Amino acid sequence: MLARKSIIPEEFGLPGLASRMPRKPVFRDRVNKARFIAKNGACNLAHKNIREQGRFLQDVFTTLVDLKWRFTLVIFTTTFVSSWLLFAMSWWLVAFAHGDLDSRNPDLDPRDLDPDRGWSNKTYCVTNVKSFTSAFLFSIEVQVTIGFGGRMITEHCPTAITVLIMQNIIGLIINAVMLGCIFMKTAQSNRRAETLIFSRHAVIAVRNNCLCFMIRIGDLRKSMIIGATVRLQVVRKTTTPEGEVIPIHQIDVATETVVASNSLFLLAPLIICHVIDKNSPLYDLSAMELQCSDLEVIVILEGVVETTGITTQARTSYVSEEIQWGHRFVPIVTEEEGVYSVDYSKFGNTVKVTTPRCSARELDEKPSILIQTLQKSELSHQNSLRKRNSMRRNNSMRKSAGLRRNNSGLAAHKVQFFTPTDASQNLNAVT
Repeated sequence: MLARKSIIPEEFGLPGLASRMPRKPVFRDRVNKARFIAKNGACNLAHKNIREQGRFLQDVFTTLVDLKWRFTLVIFTTTFVSSWLLFAMSWWLVAFAHGDLDSRNPDLDPRDLDPDRGWSNKTYCVTNVKSFTSAFLFSIEVQVTIGFGGRMITEHCPTAITVLIMQNIIGLIINAVMLGCIFMKTAQSNRRAETLIFSRHAVIAVRNNCLCFMIRIGDLRKSMIIGATVRLQVVRKTTTPEGEVIPIHQIDVATETVVASNSLFLLAPLIICHVIDKNSPLYDLSAMELQCSDLEVIVILEGVVETTGITTQARTSYVSEEIQWGHRFVPIVTEEEGVYSVDYSKFGNTVKVTTPRCSARELDEKPSILIQTLQKSELSHQNSLRKRNSMRRNNSMRKSAGLRRNNSGLAAHKVQFFTPTDASQNLNAVT
């Protein structure tokens, strides 16, 4: 059977109209390159397909310290409760084997009866342990050394003495490991690194007639970092002449502080400067090439905490989008009433400065580029000053002219008064 033909032509139907309608372009989000080190210092690295998981159990203490707090607390609680239950079962078995759980003991002499407490303590391993619950309570008292006095061990049972010694030794070991683990987690060095801050952006500008890569670091606490050192590394994907592709090639970068001395005196925020010379991996990069490159600059600050003596490390990184070419950090340290004050609200603020857009190699080959750039900036600065001065003069002239007009408008007009005699004389003259 043939399909029924529609009265409306196909080109005017919904499918035809939809096909001829202009479609809006679809914009997809740009996939950002994965960074090796996050801004907060966390390593963006995932370990997969580790077959030898038993290696982590060989270093149990470090594994416990590296765990998250919720897992550590669960392990802490489970370990203590398990040890209490295990030795509670041991005490219950000792009492059961010795016959302490029986309501009557036929081996006892009636003369050993105590009218107040029942059977005599001479033949009991542990007094008042008559159920698993009482054995569990006695296990807790032994391990945490509470000793309420309602239950106690006697000298008539060597097995109970042996269990007491074993529980004390194992309890001390568990306490030492668990409490040491919690102490190390609370005193980890990365907690101190939270108060070590870095500037959000890095800058490249001319300093001492050389292109320099600069960042700013600071310490928010008054307790200092002893022997602080800063290391810079450039991470980029490189290919060797043999064709080997190295996805994460780490290149060490020297700084002025490393050349001058071995450590930093991090009393106030400092600007770490790296001179882009022939040995620098940034030597061939211009301003345009930097924006298109996939490099990442990693900054590592290490030192010893003054109060605890623990070595700490703070990390961050800068990708090409976070490096500002032709900028300089604003000064934030001022002297106020004999005291040096630091304004951390301007910690990451930068200002534009005159900087050639070419690479450091081109500056070394053609030093005149820097001179011409500085001369142009000087001329532009002078022109801007002239424009400002002329604008100020024009504004002052306009203000003075406006004041004159206002004064002339406010001047009082002369009014002439006529007397009746004068009016009559004028009227007669007209007639």
